[in-house]
Order: sequence, then structure tokens, then C-alpha cells
Amino acid sequence: MFKTRKRILCASLATLMGVSTLASCSSGVSSSEKKSSAKEFTIMTTLHTPEVPSDKIEKLIEEKTETDINIQWVPDGNYNEKLNSAFATGTLPEATFLGNTTTFLQFKEAIRDDQFWEIGPFLDEFPNLKNLNEQSFKNTSVDGKIYALYQGRPAARSGLIFRKDWADHLGLSAPTNIDEFYEMARAFTEEDPDGNGKNDTFGITDRNDLIYGAFKTVASWHGTPNNWGEKDGKVIPEFMFSEYIDTMKFFKELRDRGYINQDFPVTSKDDQQAFFKNGDAGMYVGSMGDVFAMNNDAININPDVKFDVQNQIKGKDGKYRIWSLPGYGSVLLFSKSAVKTEEELKHILHFFDQLASKEIANLLFWGIEGEHYTMQDGAALQDSDAKLIDREVKPYQSMEIGEPATNGRYEGVATYDARVKAEELIRDNDNYLIQDMSIPLESPTYIEIGERLNQMITDATYKFILGQIDEKGFEKIIEDWEESGGDEIIKEFTEDFIKQNEK
Repeated sequence: MFKTRKRILCASLATLMGVSTLASCSSGVSSSEKKSSAKEFTIMTTLHTPEVPSDKIEKLIEEKTETDINIQWVPDGNYNEKLNSAFATGTLPEATFLGNTTTFLQFKEAIRDDQFWEIGPFLDEFPNLKNLNEQSFKNTSVDGKIYALYQGRPAARSGLIFRKDWADHLGLSAPTNIDEFYEMARAFTEEDPDGNGKNDTFGITDRNDLIYGAFKTVASWHGTPNNWGEKDGKVIPEFMFSEYIDTMKFFKELRDRGYINQDFPVTSKDDQQAFFKNGDAGMYVGSMGDVFAMNNDAININPDVKFDVQNQIKGKDGKYRIWSLPGYGSVLLFSKSAVKTEEELKHILHFFDQLASKEIANLLFWGIEGEHYTMQDGAALQDSDAKLIDREVKPYQSMEIGEPATNGRYEGVATYDARVKAEELIRDNDNYLIQDMSIPLESPTYIEIGERLNQMITDATYKFILGQIDEKGFEKIIEDWEESGGDEIIKEFTEDFIKQNEK
């Protein structure tokens, strides 16, 4: 039905050249006419597995959408380099996934320079695309206009995973506020929670990540804004709020008292999780969904281990809040240098509209029913052969459009009670989100030097927790941040915030 092509791994810039355009399905055209008129178009996406996948799923996608596609698989570690090279030389393919939100921010100026198609005016023509999440579209908009399709992600996965068997042994319930959280960390350190008569446990295991480790989640419980917040009519960074300072003091006390691993600022995620799985620590703050994989490893070490999850840990004011991601991971842009006409764009959008349908969303994510997964009570149970899934299915997940609520993709079978609870609590978090107010705002200075300035504050935060600087020392670094361009970022964000609220 379709011509056979050599499937490529994008190992050099040359692989990004010579892409063609798509003339695909349109209403009122017969199936045979669609097939005969279809032209190949190219999709560039991230490869998260060691090998390029087999083309079994790709052929099925082509057959079901009656579209001939060429997928450029770019290894995750090289993706930004290849992306930037292709952009600089004008050789982006028709459809390009950006690997993360940071990369998307870097491309906003190019979007404003009219180098990518605005797709918002066409979305109502496509039944699946027009039903994607409104907030996620808003968070990916540029100057109020929609240019990108997105891969949906839960807004807030964060919470506490803890050793329920230890808590039961000490008569502790799941913490419901910061004081109870602190008390659990103390008891897990000082009261022999595993009952072995040794002083060989501590409370919280953390890692060298102020965002996806424990710090940002605990800062949310304290009431800290999510990256940026409004105060006295100005948009200012989170670290200028007293709640951020309170969070640093909280972590300093945890470390001073030995309730958290002493070297967490240089601890990797693997080592952090190893402390928890091996029974050294009893509390893990991060994605609650991690409970499944960590339990699988932990029971091989100790078959009697029991984990539980908790999300609603309230601050001193009695309120629960949790920081929110923007609701998307990667986004998909359409280059005007490759897609020459509105007609070609609509053909490509039609293809991705089909990818956002229930049938093909499940094909992309789960593979072929009966071969890669089976259905149980309306959910998908993946085959236990991980190598098979990596070889034939997993890479295609990077092409998903939308999320289960909008594309109909099946949830996975949860055979582990704590995992079922984790998924429920992740959904519950949607009721308590702290949005990042800077997402729709623009600051050219932040795009240029924001990452460098962020590192100044990251380093200062760790220094405070480690006792290398005091509060006055932290304030001095904030002053340096302001003088190094931070003041200009505040000014630009504030001006844009005022302008948008006047509309």
C-alpha cells in the first residue's frame, strides 16, 4: 500500500534535509484517491530508547490514517543540538516536536518572527484537536495565539510516599500538615521504625533537584508561589517571598537534625530512590506515581515492605496547595519553511487529528491489543516483556497528542493498591493547583539570561540549607541577581502582566 522506506536515525544534520510535503486526506475524496495522492511528510521526534523501534506500529499508523510518514528519530541526549542546527539552516521538517517546555520558550521569538504556522484558526475544523485541553492550549499560546499541539501531562503528580509499615509500628498516621510531616521525619530517624534495635534509619530521602526533588513540593505546602507571583502590583520571583525563606529554614532544620540525607544537594535520583527502597529512609517527596516501580524493587529486598501515599499536607494557615506544571510536556510546531501552503498545513493537521483519536492514541501508547497489551476492566495491561515494548512500542509514545481525558487513551491496569491511590491523589491535586503566572508572560531578558540567573539562586538556596550563608547572605545574592538582570526581568514580566490584564 505504501512505498517501503529506509527508517532513519537522525545522526547528522544531513538527515534533516530534503523533506517533502504532505498531500493527504480531505473530505469528499475517495479512499483510493487519498492513497494515490498522498505524499510523504516528515516528523522529527525524540528517541528515549537505545534503539530505533521496528516499523510495525508505523505501518499500522500509515494504514489507518492513509498517510505516508517519515519519522526522524533523534536520541534524547542529542535532540536540542539537532533541533537548533536544523532551525539555523532552515531544514526543519514539516512537523517538529520540541523536547520540553524550556526549548519551547527559546523558540517563542522565532514564532513571533512568523517562522511557524499559527494553527488556532483551523482547530475547529478537526473534531479531536478542537477538544484538546483549553488551559494547556492557553499555556502554550504566544501573544494569545495558538501555534502548537501538545502532549498532555498531569498538572501535579507531587506528594509523599512513605513506609506505612514503619508508621504503623510507631503508631503514626499519614501526615496532614507540615508539623505532622516533620514529626514523621523525626520519628523515622530517632525511634527505630524498623524495629531492628539499631540507629540506622532517617526520615526523608532527597536529591540534587530543587524542582522535582522535595524542595518545591514542600515550598508549595508553605504557600510559596510557583516560580513567580504577584506582590504589590509587581510580578516577582518565588524566592523574594517569605514562604520561600521559611522553606529553606525548614530544610536546614531537617538537615541539621539528621532527618534528611546530609548530602542530598549532590545525591542523584537513583541514589535517592535506593535509600528508600533499601530501607534506609522512610519518606520520599516527589511524583506519587513512582510508588509502583519503587515497590517492585523494594519487595525484592524486603517482602514485608508496605508503602502508602499522601497528597494533602496543609501549611501553617490550614490550606493545602501544590505547584503545577503547565499541563504539557513536549509541543509540536509546523515550520513555514517546510510547509508552504495552508492546504498542506491542513493535510498535516488532519493526520494529527487522527493521532488524537481513541484508536490511534492507544496504538501509539500501548501498541497492538493481544500482542503488546490486553484489556482488563476497561484498562490496559502491558505485556511483561519490557524488551519487546521498548523495541516496538515505547518510542512511539513521544508522538502522542493530548492526554487520556481528551484522546481516549486507556489508563493502565493498576494491580497495586498504593498505585491506584496515587492516581486518585494526582487527580485530586487538580483542585489545589498553584499556577505559574509567568507562563503566558514575556521577558526577552529572561529568555537570554534566565537560566544563568536561576543557577545563582539554586546555589544560594543550597548554601543556606548547608549553613554556608545566613539570611543576610541570601539577601545579598538576591541583590546580585537583581543587578545582573533580574530587575529587568521583573520589569518586563510586570509590564506584560499589566498589559494582558488591560485587554
